[in-house]
Amino acid sequence: MYYDPMIAKLCSWGQTRDEAIAEMREALDQYYIRGVSHNIPFLASLMANQRFVDGRLTTNFIAEEYPTGFHASDLPPEDPAVLIAVAAVIHRSLNDRDIQISGKMAGNKVTVRDDWVVVLDGTQHPVHLHPADGNAQRIGYTVEVDGTRHTVLSDWRIGEPLFRGTVNGTAVCVQIDRVGIGYRLHHSGSQAVVKVLTPKAAKLDALMPVKAPPDMSKFLLSPMPGLLVSLAVSEGQEVKAGEVLAVVEAMKMENILRAAQDGTVAKIHAAPGSSLAVDQKIVEFA
Repeated sequence: MYYDPMIAKLCSWGQTRDEAIAEMREALDQYYIRGVSHNIPFLASLMANQRFVDGRLTTNFIAEEYPTGFHASDLPPEDPAVLIAVAAVIHRSLNDRDIQISGKMAGNKVTVRDDWVVVLDGTQHPVHLHPADGNAQRIGYTVEVDGTRHTVLSDWRIGEPLFRGTVNGTAVCVQIDRVGIGYRLHHSGSQAVVKVLTPKAAKLDALMPVKAPPDMSKFLLSPMPGLLVSLAVSEGQEVKAGEVLAVVEAMKMENILRAAQDGTVAKIHAAPGSSLAVDQKIVEFA
């Protein structure tokens, strides 16, 4: 755990750099890893970075392109309509199965609706589904998203973690995780939690208050998993912006963490020699 926590190496090949990168992006979409943290979203972000695509690289590439670090939530979907359409098809398929349950009370006829509302990043997108080119081996729908039609074809089966298929003829691979009543979808490095609701439920959902995220501005957090090599401050000490606070060793490199602003150290949360997780508290300021 104190060295490279490597799971695998991924190599791709193509006649040109662009082809090799395209192969790499497709392969990363199909890397399904759960139970441990990984850097696939970051790698996918690199593959989509135009400077990387052009090969204009230096040893300062990461520091210059990600000056405040990388956060998967900062990487929006290239085309949100793709995830919206896929989410609608997944949810419709689940509903098609659910109405076939046995033991239902007589007189209660249940039909699967064609009109839904997909909530992506807090924005509601009305969708309408039309069965298209489907059969026993393949599902097919024309999904109208915000007035634009998208054809989704796939041989996906309920329970499979990877949705492989095409959207408007373009091959896609979307990773699926159930999250409460919604889904967490991974595609091209981006992650999005979506809910598929009935129009009535969507109106009520829009009235739900949004819980504000906790204020972590008073904490020095570990930007990566690693070993806390040293602390340069103590409780009660005043620090100035730019002053060294701690050194974290990760990937065989020592990373110097500095104060973002003036302040006073209120509490030390981790001692030198501690193994740190991402965003683990190290120092708290008054």
